[in-house]
Amino acid sequence: MAFDSFAQFLRHLEREGELKRVSVPLATELEITEAADRQMKSPGGGQALLVEQPTIHGQVSPFPVAINTLGSWRRMALSLGADTVDEVATELGSLMKAKPPTGFQEAVKLLRTALDLRHAKPRLVKDGPCKELRHRFEPPPRRTEPWPKAPEVADLNGKGASPPAPASAPRSGKDTARCPTLLDLPILRCWPLDGGRFITLPCVVTKDPDTGERNVGMYRMQVYDTQTTGMHWQLQKVGARHGRRYLETGTRMPVAVFLGGDPVFTFCATAPLPDGLDEFLLAGYLRKKSVELVKCETHDLEVPATADVVIEGYVDPLEPLREEGPFGDHTGFYTLPEPYSVFHITAITHRKDAVYPATIVGLPPMEDFYIGSASVRLFLPVIRMNFPEIVDLALPAEGVFHNLVFVSIRKTYPMQAYKIMHGLWGMGQMMFTKYLVVVDDDVDVHNTSEVLFRLCANTDPQRDSLFTKGPADVLDHATSEIACGTKLGLDATKKLPGEGFKRLWPPLLKMEPAVKAKVERLFNP
Repeated sequence: MAFDSFAQFLRHLEREGELKRVSVPLATELEITEAADRQMKSPGGGQALLVEQPTIHGQVSPFPVAINTLGSWRRMALSLGADTVDEVATELGSLMKAKPPTGFQEAVKLLRTALDLRHAKPRLVKDGPCKELRHRFEPPPRRTEPWPKAPEVADLNGKGASPPAPASAPRSGKDTARCPTLLDLPILRCWPLDGGRFITLPCVVTKDPDTGERNVGMYRMQVYDTQTTGMHWQLQKVGARHGRRYLETGTRMPVAVFLGGDPVFTFCATAPLPDGLDEFLLAGYLRKKSVELVKCETHDLEVPATADVVIEGYVDPLEPLREEGPFGDHTGFYTLPEPYSVFHITAITHRKDAVYPATIVGLPPMEDFYIGSASVRLFLPVIRMNFPEIVDLALPAEGVFHNLVFVSIRKTYPMQAYKIMHGLWGMGQMMFTKYLVVVDDDVDVHNTSEVLFRLCANTDPQRDSLFTKGPADVLDHATSEIACGTKLGLDATKKLPGEGFKRLWPPLLKMEPAVKAKVERLFNP
Protein backbone atom coordinates (compact mmCIF):
# COMPACT_ATOMS: atom_id res chain seq x y z
CA MET A 1 0.00 0.00 0.00
CA ALA A 2 1.38 3.39 -1.00
CA PHE A 3 0.67 6.36 1.25
CA ASP A 4 0.34 9.71 -0.52
CA SER A 5 1.25 11.62 2.62
CA PHE A 6 2.54 11.10 6.12
CA ALA A 7 -0.82 12.37 7.42
CA GLN A 8 -2.61 9.62 5.47
CA PHE A 9 -0.40 7.02 7.17
CA LEU A 10 -1.21 8.54 10.57
CA ARG A 11 -4.94 8.35 9.85
CA HIS A 12 -4.46 4.70 8.91
CA LEU A 13 -2.68 4.05 12.21
CA GLU A 14 -5.50 5.76 14.09
CA ARG A 15 -8.13 3.59 12.39
CA GLU A 16 -6.13 0.52 13.39
CA GLY A 17 -5.96 1.65 17.02
CA GLU A 18 -2.21 2.22 16.78
CA LEU A 19 -2.10 5.99 17.35
CA LYS A 20 -2.84 8.15 20.36
CA ARG A 21 -3.48 11.90 20.02
CA VAL A 22 -1.96 14.22 22.63
CA SER A 23 -4.08 17.37 22.65
CA VAL A 24 -2.41 19.18 25.57
CA PRO A 25 0.71 21.30 24.91
CA LEU A 26 3.92 19.29 25.23
CA ALA A 27 7.39 20.85 25.11
CA THR A 28 9.83 19.86 22.40
CA GLU A 29 12.46 20.25 25.13
CA LEU A 30 12.54 16.84 26.90
CA GLU A 31 8.78 16.43 27.49
CA ILE A 32 7.97 14.76 24.16
CA THR A 33 10.93 12.43 24.77
CA GLU A 34 9.54 11.36 28.13
CA ALA A 35 6.08 10.73 26.69
CA ALA A 36 7.47 8.77 23.74
CA ASP A 37 9.91 6.77 25.87
CA ARG A 38 7.04 5.53 28.03
CA GLN A 39 5.28 4.21 24.92
CA MET A 40 8.44 2.61 23.52
CA LYS A 41 9.09 0.82 26.81
CA SER A 42 5.50 -0.49 26.92
CA PRO A 43 4.81 -4.13 25.93
CA GLY A 44 4.96 -4.50 22.16
CA GLY A 45 6.12 -0.93 21.61
CA GLY A 46 3.02 0.89 22.89
CA GLN A 47 1.30 3.35 20.53
CA ALA A 48 2.41 6.04 18.13
CA LEU A 49 1.87 9.58 19.44
CA LEU A 50 0.59 12.59 17.53
CA VAL A 51 1.44 15.67 19.60
CA GLU A 52 -0.98 18.27 18.30
CA GLN A 53 0.44 21.24 20.23
CA PRO A 54 4.22 20.90 20.50
CA THR A 55 5.77 23.98 22.06
CA ILE A 56 9.09 25.64 21.23
CA HIS A 57 10.26 27.78 24.16
CA GLY A 58 6.65 27.93 25.31
CA GLN A 59 5.12 28.87 21.94
CA VAL A 60 2.87 26.38 20.13
CA SER A 61 4.27 25.27 16.78
CA PRO A 62 1.91 25.11 13.77
CA PHE A 63 3.48 21.74 12.89
CA PRO A 64 2.29 18.73 14.94
CA VAL A 65 4.87 16.10 15.92
CA ALA A 66 4.42 12.38 15.21
CA ILE A 67 6.69 9.95 17.07
CA ASN A 68 7.03 6.17 17.54
CA THR A 69 5.14 5.63 14.27
CA LEU A 70 7.26 2.57 13.37
CA GLY A 71 7.80 1.38 16.94
CA SER A 72 5.99 -1.98 16.88
CA TRP A 73 5.81 -5.04 14.65
CA ARG A 74 2.22 -4.11 13.76
CA ARG A 75 3.02 -0.51 12.78
CA MET A 76 6.12 -1.62 10.91
CA ALA A 77 3.99 -4.04 8.86
CA LEU A 78 1.30 -1.39 8.26
CA SER A 79 3.95 0.99 6.92
CA LEU A 80 4.89 -1.68 4.38
CA GLY A 81 1.26 -2.28 3.42
CA ALA A 82 1.24 -5.84 4.79
CA ASP A 83 -0.19 -7.87 7.63
CA THR A 84 3.26 -8.94 8.80
CA VAL A 85 6.87 -8.04 8.01
CA ASP A 86 7.54 -11.71 7.22
CA GLU A 87 4.92 -11.53 4.46
CA VAL A 88 6.99 -8.84 2.71
CA ALA A 89 10.19 -10.80 3.31
CA THR A 90 8.65 -13.88 1.67
CA GLU A 91 7.73 -11.83 -1.41
CA LEU A 92 11.24 -10.46 -1.68
CA GLY A 93 12.68 -13.92 -1.16
CA SER A 94 10.64 -15.36 -4.02
CA LEU A 95 11.88 -12.57 -6.26
CA MET A 96 15.49 -13.38 -5.36
CA LYS A 97 14.92 -16.98 -6.43
CA ALA A 98 13.36 -16.11 -9.80
CA LYS A 99 14.83 -18.19 -12.63
CA PRO A 100 14.37 -18.15 -16.41
CA PRO A 101 11.06 -19.92 -17.26
CA THR A 102 11.11 -23.43 -18.65
CA GLY A 103 7.43 -23.55 -19.59
CA PHE A 104 4.30 -21.47 -20.16
CA GLN A 105 3.10 -21.58 -16.53
CA GLU A 106 6.49 -20.45 -15.25
CA ALA A 107 6.57 -17.69 -17.88
CA VAL A 108 3.19 -16.38 -16.71
CA LYS A 109 4.36 -16.46 -13.09
CA LEU A 110 7.59 -14.61 -13.94
CA LEU A 111 5.63 -12.03 -15.94
CA ARG A 112 3.43 -11.40 -12.93
CA THR A 113 6.58 -10.78 -10.87
CA ALA A 114 7.88 -8.40 -13.53
CA LEU A 115 4.58 -6.50 -13.56
CA ASP A 116 4.87 -6.12 -9.80
CA LEU A 117 8.22 -4.44 -10.45
CA ARG A 118 6.92 -2.02 -13.07
CA HIS A 119 6.46 0.63 -10.38
CA ALA A 120 9.87 0.19 -8.80
CA LYS A 121 11.72 2.79 -10.90
CA PRO A 122 11.22 6.37 -9.60
CA ARG A 123 9.91 8.98 -12.02
CA LEU A 124 10.39 12.72 -12.20
CA VAL A 125 7.39 15.08 -11.96
CA LYS A 126 7.24 18.87 -12.29
CA ASP A 127 5.72 19.74 -8.92
CA GLY A 128 4.37 18.23 -5.75
CA PRO A 129 2.80 18.91 -2.33
CA CYS A 130 6.26 19.28 -0.75
CA LYS A 131 6.54 22.63 -2.59
CA GLU A 132 3.25 24.17 -1.49
CA LEU A 133 5.17 26.73 0.60
CA ARG A 134 8.71 27.76 -0.34
CA HIS A 135 11.40 29.96 1.12
CA ARG A 136 14.97 30.55 -0.02
CA PHE A 137 18.02 31.67 1.93
CA GLU A 138 21.15 33.41 0.70
CA PRO A 139 24.18 31.16 1.18
CA PRO A 140 26.88 32.65 3.42
CA PRO A 141 30.43 33.25 2.21
CA ARG A 142 32.84 30.33 2.59
CA ARG A 143 34.10 30.15 6.14
CA THR A 144 37.84 29.81 6.78
CA GLU A 145 38.18 30.47 10.52
CA PRO A 146 37.29 27.80 13.13
CA TRP A 147 33.70 27.53 14.35
CA PRO A 148 32.94 28.61 17.92
CA LYS A 149 33.26 25.85 20.49
CA ALA A 150 30.11 24.16 21.72
CA PRO A 151 28.68 25.36 25.05
CA GLU A 152 30.27 23.68 28.04
CA VAL A 153 28.29 20.93 29.74
CA ALA A 154 29.25 21.06 33.40
CA ASP A 155 29.31 17.37 34.28
CA LEU A 156 28.59 14.65 31.75
CA ASN A 157 28.58 12.00 34.49
CA GLY A 158 26.33 13.85 36.88
CA LYS A 159 23.51 16.31 36.94
CA GLY A 160 25.48 19.04 35.09
CA ALA A 161 24.05 22.13 33.52
CA SER A 162 21.98 21.68 30.39
CA PRO A 163 23.21 23.43 27.25
CA PRO A 164 21.49 26.74 26.54
CA ALA A 165 18.72 26.89 23.97
CA PRO A 166 19.38 28.69 20.66
CA ALA A 167 19.46 32.43 21.12
CA SER A 168 16.99 33.26 18.37
CA ALA A 169 13.35 32.93 19.35
CA PRO A 170 10.90 31.34 16.92
CA ARG A 171 8.64 33.50 14.82
CA SER A 172 4.92 33.80 15.40
CA GLY A 173 2.62 31.15 13.98
CA LYS A 174 1.62 33.43 11.08
CA ASP A 175 5.21 34.12 10.02
CA THR A 176 6.13 30.48 10.49
CA ALA A 177 3.62 29.37 7.86
CA ARG A 178 4.93 32.02 5.43
CA CYS A 179 8.71 31.60 5.71
CA PRO A 180 9.94 29.06 8.24
CA THR A 181 13.49 28.65 9.47
CA LEU A 182 14.87 25.71 11.42
CA LEU A 183 13.88 27.39 14.66
CA ASP A 184 10.21 27.28 13.65
CA LEU A 185 10.15 23.50 13.21
CA PRO A 186 9.32 21.50 16.37
CA ILE A 187 12.76 19.88 16.48
CA LEU A 188 13.38 17.98 19.71
CA ARG A 189 16.00 18.39 22.37
CA CYS A 190 15.72 14.78 23.44
CA TRP A 191 17.87 14.28 26.55
CA PRO A 192 19.05 16.66 29.31
CA LEU A 193 22.73 16.83 28.29
CA ASP A 194 22.15 17.00 24.52
CA GLY A 195 24.18 19.75 22.87
CA GLY A 196 21.05 21.23 21.29
CA ARG A 197 18.07 20.26 19.15
CA PHE A 198 18.49 17.34 16.77
CA ILE A 199 16.58 16.33 13.65
CA THR A 200 16.31 12.60 14.27
CA LEU A 201 14.49 11.22 11.20
CA PRO A 202 16.12 13.08 8.30
CA CYS A 203 16.30 11.30 4.95
CA VAL A 204 19.53 12.72 3.52
CA VAL A 205 19.97 12.65 -0.28
CA THR A 206 23.44 12.85 -1.86
CA LYS A 207 24.96 11.76 -5.17
CA ASP A 208 28.28 10.25 -6.09
CA PRO A 209 30.05 12.98 -8.12
CA ASP A 210 31.71 10.34 -10.33
CA THR A 211 28.87 7.96 -11.14
CA GLY A 212 25.80 10.08 -10.36
CA GLU A 213 24.45 7.24 -8.20
CA ARG A 214 22.05 8.48 -5.55
CA ASN A 215 22.09 7.56 -1.88
CA VAL A 216 19.42 8.17 0.74
CA GLY A 217 20.85 7.81 4.24
CA MET A 218 19.84 8.82 7.74
CA TYR A 219 22.28 10.95 9.72
CA ARG A 220 21.25 13.00 12.73
CA MET A 221 21.46 16.78 12.38
CA GLN A 222 22.18 19.13 15.27
CA VAL A 223 20.64 22.58 14.82
CA TYR A 224 23.21 25.36 15.28
CA ASP A 225 21.12 28.34 14.17
CA THR A 226 18.43 29.34 11.66
CA GLN A 227 20.48 28.25 8.65
CA THR A 228 23.11 25.67 9.70
CA THR A 229 23.18 22.19 11.21
CA GLY A 230 25.67 19.46 11.78
CA MET A 231 25.75 16.50 9.39
CA HIS A 232 26.64 13.41 11.39
CA TRP A 233 27.61 11.04 8.60
CA GLN A 234 30.07 8.63 10.12
CA LEU A 235 33.23 7.77 8.22
CA GLN A 236 31.94 4.37 7.01
CA LYS A 237 28.69 5.83 5.62
CA VAL A 238 28.00 6.43 1.94
CA GLY A 239 27.28 10.14 2.48
CA ALA A 240 30.73 10.55 4.05
CA ARG A 241 32.31 8.77 1.08
CA HIS A 242 30.56 11.18 -1.30
CA GLY A 243 31.84 14.04 0.84
CA ARG A 244 35.44 12.84 0.56
CA ARG A 245 35.18 12.91 -3.23
CA TYR A 246 33.92 16.51 -3.12
CA LEU A 247 36.81 17.37 -0.81
CA GLU A 248 39.22 16.16 -3.48
CA THR A 249 37.67 18.51 -6.03
CA GLY A 250 37.17 21.40 -3.58
CA THR A 251 33.58 22.00 -4.69
CA ARG A 252 30.44 22.42 -2.63
CA MET A 253 28.45 19.23 -2.18
CA PRO A 254 24.70 19.58 -2.78
CA VAL A 255 22.59 17.88 -0.09
CA ALA A 256 18.81 17.54 0.24
CA VAL A 257 17.01 16.47 3.41
CA PHE A 258 13.37 15.46 3.42
CA LEU A 259 11.05 14.59 6.29
CA GLY A 260 7.83 12.62 6.20
CA GLY A 261 5.90 11.44 3.19
CA ASP A 262 5.33 7.72 2.80
CA PRO A 263 6.85 5.97 5.87
CA VAL A 264 8.52 3.52 3.48
CA PHE A 265 10.97 6.34 2.65
CA THR A 266 12.16 6.46 6.24
CA PHE A 267 12.54 2.69 6.37
CA CYS A 268 14.50 2.59 3.10
CA ALA A 269 16.85 5.35 4.29
CA THR A 270 17.88 3.07 7.19
CA ALA A 271 17.97 -0.19 5.18
CA PRO A 272 21.41 -1.81 4.69
CA LEU A 273 21.38 -1.64 0.89
CA PRO A 274 24.57 -2.26 -1.08
CA ASP A 275 26.39 0.93 -2.08
CA GLY A 276 25.04 2.14 -5.43
CA LEU A 277 21.56 0.60 -5.14
CA ASP A 278 18.96 3.39 -5.15
CA GLU A 279 16.80 3.46 -2.02
CA PHE A 280 13.93 4.91 -4.07
CA LEU A 281 13.99 1.75 -6.19
CA LEU A 282 13.44 -0.34 -3.07
CA ALA A 283 10.73 2.09 -1.92
CA GLY A 284 8.91 1.75 -5.24
CA TYR A 285 9.01 -2.02 -4.98
CA LEU A 286 7.76 -2.10 -1.38
CA ARG A 287 4.91 0.37 -1.92
CA LYS A 288 4.06 -1.16 -5.34
CA LYS A 289 3.94 2.32 -6.78
CA SER A 290 6.63 4.44 -8.40
CA VAL A 291 8.15 7.13 -6.20
CA GLU A 292 7.43 10.53 -7.73
CA LEU A 293 10.40 12.85 -7.43
CA VAL A 294 10.70 16.62 -7.87
CA LYS A 295 13.84 18.67 -8.39
CA CYS A 296 14.95 20.88 -5.55
CA GLU A 297 14.71 24.68 -5.73
CA THR A 298 18.40 25.48 -5.36
CA HIS A 299 20.21 22.49 -6.90
CA ASP A 300 19.52 19.43 -9.07
CA LEU A 301 18.98 16.78 -6.39
CA GLU A 302 15.55 15.13 -6.33
CA VAL A 303 13.25 14.43 -3.40
CA PRO A 304 9.85 12.74 -3.05
CA ALA A 305 7.05 15.03 -4.22
CA THR A 306 4.88 13.88 -1.30
CA ALA A 307 7.38 14.69 1.48
CA ASP A 308 6.17 16.91 4.31
CA VAL A 309 9.27 19.11 4.66
CA VAL A 310 12.32 19.52 2.39
CA ILE A 311 15.50 21.22 3.59
CA GLU A 312 17.93 22.04 0.76
CA GLY A 313 21.53 23.09 1.07
CA TYR A 314 25.14 22.10 0.76
CA VAL A 315 28.21 20.95 2.63
CA ASP A 316 31.41 22.86 1.87
CA PRO A 317 34.25 20.33 2.20
CA LEU A 318 36.85 23.12 2.46
CA GLU A 319 35.25 24.64 5.54
CA PRO A 320 36.49 23.68 9.01
CA LEU A 321 34.57 20.88 10.70
CA ARG A 322 32.38 21.87 13.65
CA GLU A 323 31.92 20.20 17.02
CA GLU A 324 28.68 18.22 17.18
CA GLY A 325 27.08 16.76 20.31
CA PRO A 326 26.74 15.56 23.02
CA PHE A 327 23.80 13.42 21.94
CA GLY A 328 21.84 10.80 23.87
CA ASP A 329 22.40 7.90 21.50
CA HIS A 330 21.01 4.46 20.68
CA THR A 331 23.81 2.93 22.75
CA GLY A 332 22.03 4.18 25.87
CA PHE A 333 24.90 6.57 26.57
CA TYR A 334 25.74 10.06 25.40
CA THR A 335 27.94 10.34 22.33
CA LEU A 336 30.52 12.95 23.28
CA PRO A 337 31.31 15.95 21.03
CA GLU A 338 33.23 15.22 17.82
CA PRO A 339 33.93 17.36 14.73
CA TYR A 340 31.60 16.86 11.75
CA SER A 341 30.66 18.60 8.51
CA VAL A 342 28.38 21.65 8.54
CA PHE A 343 25.20 21.72 6.43
CA HIS A 344 24.22 25.17 5.10
CA ILE A 345 20.55 25.67 4.23
CA THR A 346 19.57 27.37 0.99
CA ALA A 347 15.83 26.61 0.94
CA ILE A 348 12.99 25.11 2.97
CA THR A 349 9.78 23.95 1.32
CA HIS A 350 6.86 22.13 2.92
CA ARG A 351 3.24 21.07 2.72
CA LYS A 352 0.60 23.43 4.08
CA ASP A 353 -0.52 20.64 6.43
CA ALA A 354 2.97 19.30 7.19
CA VAL A 355 3.50 16.94 10.12
CA TYR A 356 6.97 16.80 11.67
CA PRO A 357 8.18 13.18 12.10
CA ALA A 358 10.58 12.42 14.94
CA THR A 359 12.07 9.59 16.92
CA ILE A 360 14.23 9.24 19.98
CA VAL A 361 16.98 6.75 20.78
CA GLY A 362 18.31 5.60 24.12
CA LEU A 363 18.21 2.65 26.49
CA PRO A 364 16.53 -0.27 24.70
CA PRO A 365 13.94 -1.18 23.69
CA MET A 366 13.23 1.81 21.46
CA GLU A 367 11.57 2.42 18.10
CA ASP A 368 14.81 1.69 16.22
CA PHE A 369 14.69 -1.96 17.38
CA TYR A 370 11.64 -2.61 15.20
CA ILE A 371 13.06 -0.69 12.23
CA GLY A 372 16.36 -2.56 12.39
CA SER A 373 14.72 -5.93 12.94
CA ALA A 374 12.45 -5.37 9.95
CA SER A 375 15.54 -4.76 7.81
CA VAL A 376 16.96 -8.08 8.99
CA ARG A 377 13.73 -9.90 8.11
CA LEU A 378 13.55 -8.34 4.65
CA PHE A 379 17.17 -8.92 3.72
CA LEU A 380 17.53 -12.38 5.20
CA PRO A 381 16.75 -13.93 1.77
CA VAL A 382 19.65 -11.93 0.31
CA ILE A 383 21.97 -13.14 3.07
CA ARG A 384 20.84 -16.72 2.44
CA MET A 385 21.86 -16.41 -1.20
CA ASN A 386 25.45 -16.18 0.05
CA PHE A 387 25.02 -18.49 3.03
CA PRO A 388 22.27 -21.04 2.31
CA GLU A 389 22.93 -22.86 5.59
CA ILE A 390 21.58 -19.90 7.59
CA VAL A 391 18.14 -20.63 9.03
CA ASP A 392 17.42 -17.42 10.92
CA LEU A 393 19.09 -14.33 12.31
CA ALA A 394 18.18 -11.97 15.15
CA LEU A 395 19.47 -8.72 16.62
CA PRO A 396 18.27 -8.66 20.25
CA ALA A 397 17.16 -5.28 21.58
CA GLU A 398 19.85 -5.44 24.27
CA GLY A 399 22.48 -5.32 21.52
CA VAL A 400 21.25 -1.88 20.38
CA PHE A 401 21.17 -2.78 16.68
CA HIS A 402 24.33 -4.63 15.68
CA ASN A 403 26.39 -5.14 18.87
CA LEU A 404 24.89 -8.61 19.40
CA VAL A 405 23.77 -11.03 16.68
CA PHE A 406 22.31 -14.53 17.04
CA VAL A 407 22.34 -16.78 13.96
CA SER A 408 21.12 -20.36 13.53
CA ILE A 409 22.54 -22.68 10.87
CA ARG A 410 22.07 -26.17 9.45
CA LYS A 411 25.49 -27.49 10.34
CA THR A 412 26.89 -30.25 8.13
CA TYR A 413 30.69 -29.99 8.42
CA PRO A 414 33.37 -28.98 10.95
CA MET A 415 34.17 -25.27 11.49
CA GLN A 416 31.06 -24.19 9.59
CA ALA A 417 30.12 -21.79 12.38
CA TYR A 418 33.41 -19.93 11.90
CA LYS A 419 32.77 -19.62 8.18
CA ILE A 420 29.48 -17.88 9.03
CA MET A 421 31.17 -15.56 11.53
CA HIS A 422 33.76 -14.38 9.01
CA GLY A 423 31.16 -14.08 6.28
CA LEU A 424 28.72 -11.98 8.29
CA TRP A 425 31.45 -9.69 9.61
CA GLY A 426 32.24 -8.93 5.97
CA MET A 427 28.68 -7.87 5.04
CA GLY A 428 27.85 -4.16 5.22
CA GLN A 429 26.88 -2.90 8.66
CA MET A 430 27.38 -6.38 10.11
CA MET A 431 31.03 -5.34 10.29
CA PHE A 432 30.06 -3.47 13.49
CA THR A 433 28.86 -6.63 15.29
CA LYS A 434 30.83 -7.08 18.50
CA TYR A 435 29.36 -10.40 19.65
CA LEU A 436 28.16 -13.10 17.24
CA VAL A 437 26.65 -16.32 18.57
CA VAL A 438 26.05 -19.25 16.20
CA VAL A 439 23.57 -21.99 17.22
CA ASP A 440 22.00 -25.04 15.59
CA ASP A 441 18.89 -24.92 13.42
CA ASP A 442 16.56 -26.18 16.16
CA VAL A 443 17.11 -23.03 18.25
CA ASP A 444 14.74 -20.06 18.08
CA VAL A 445 17.17 -17.13 17.81
CA HIS A 446 14.38 -14.70 18.75
CA ASN A 447 14.19 -16.37 22.16
CA THR A 448 17.20 -14.94 23.99
CA SER A 449 16.72 -17.36 26.89
CA GLU A 450 16.95 -20.33 24.53
CA VAL A 451 20.10 -18.98 22.88
CA LEU A 452 21.79 -18.32 26.23
CA PHE A 453 20.93 -21.86 27.35
CA ARG A 454 22.70 -23.32 24.29
CA LEU A 455 25.60 -20.90 24.70
CA CYS A 456 26.20 -22.01 28.27
CA ALA A 457 25.57 -25.71 27.60
CA ASN A 458 27.35 -26.22 24.27
CA THR A 459 30.58 -24.25 24.60
CA ASP A 460 34.01 -24.68 26.06
CA PRO A 461 35.10 -21.02 26.35
CA GLN A 462 38.64 -21.41 25.03
CA ARG A 463 37.88 -23.92 22.28
CA ASP A 464 34.71 -22.26 20.97
CA SER A 465 35.69 -18.57 21.00
CA LEU A 466 37.12 -16.55 18.16
CA PHE A 467 38.63 -13.09 18.65
CA THR A 468 39.31 -10.90 15.65
CA LYS A 469 39.80 -7.22 14.79
CA GLY A 470 37.85 -4.93 12.51
CA PRO A 471 35.93 -1.69 12.06
CA ALA A 472 33.80 -0.57 15.00
CA ASP A 473 30.78 1.67 15.29
CA VAL A 474 31.91 5.29 15.66
CA LEU A 475 29.28 5.61 18.41
CA ASP A 476 30.80 2.78 20.46
CA HIS A 477 32.32 4.49 23.50
CA ALA A 478 33.95 1.27 24.78
CA THR A 479 36.59 0.86 22.05
CA SER A 480 40.13 2.07 22.81
CA GLU A 481 40.31 3.85 19.46
CA ILE A 482 37.38 5.44 17.66
CA ALA A 483 35.98 3.24 14.85
CA CYS A 484 38.47 0.40 15.57
CA GLY A 485 37.77 -2.57 17.82
CA THR A 486 37.69 -6.29 18.40
CA LYS A 487 34.96 -8.88 17.90
CA LEU A 488 34.06 -12.11 19.62
CA GLY A 489 32.46 -15.06 17.86
CA LEU A 490 31.00 -17.93 19.89
CA ASP A 491 30.28 -21.35 18.40
CA ALA A 492 27.33 -22.73 20.40
CA THR A 493 26.52 -25.46 17.90
CA LYS A 494 26.78 -29.20 18.47
CA LYS A 495 30.44 -30.17 18.08
CA LEU A 496 31.61 -32.60 15.41
CA PRO A 497 34.64 -34.95 15.66
CA GLY A 498 36.71 -32.75 13.34
CA GLU A 499 36.40 -29.86 15.76
CA GLY A 500 38.52 -31.47 18.49
CA PHE A 501 35.64 -33.02 20.40
CA LYS A 502 36.64 -36.57 21.42
CA ARG A 503 33.55 -37.72 23.31
CA LEU A 504 29.98 -38.63 22.40
CA TRP A 505 27.65 -35.63 22.22
CA PRO A 506 24.66 -36.22 24.53
CA PRO A 507 21.11 -35.94 23.20
CA LEU A 508 18.85 -33.06 24.27
CA LEU A 509 15.98 -33.96 26.58
CA LYS A 510 12.76 -34.45 24.62
CA MET A 511 9.47 -36.13 25.48
CA GLU A 512 8.01 -38.73 23.10
CA PRO A 513 5.36 -37.19 20.79
CA ALA A 514 2.74 -39.84 21.67
CA VAL A 515 3.04 -39.07 25.39
CA LYS A 516 2.80 -35.34 24.76
CA ALA A 517 -0.31 -35.84 22.63
CA LYS A 518 -1.99 -38.05 25.24
CA VAL A 519 -1.38 -35.60 28.09
CA GLU A 520 -2.56 -32.75 25.89
CA ARG A 521 -5.86 -34.59 25.30
CA LEU A 522 -6.27 -35.30 29.01
CA PHE A 523 -5.74 -31.74 30.21
CA ASN A 524 -7.16 -29.89 27.21
CA PRO A 525 -10.03 -32.05 25.94
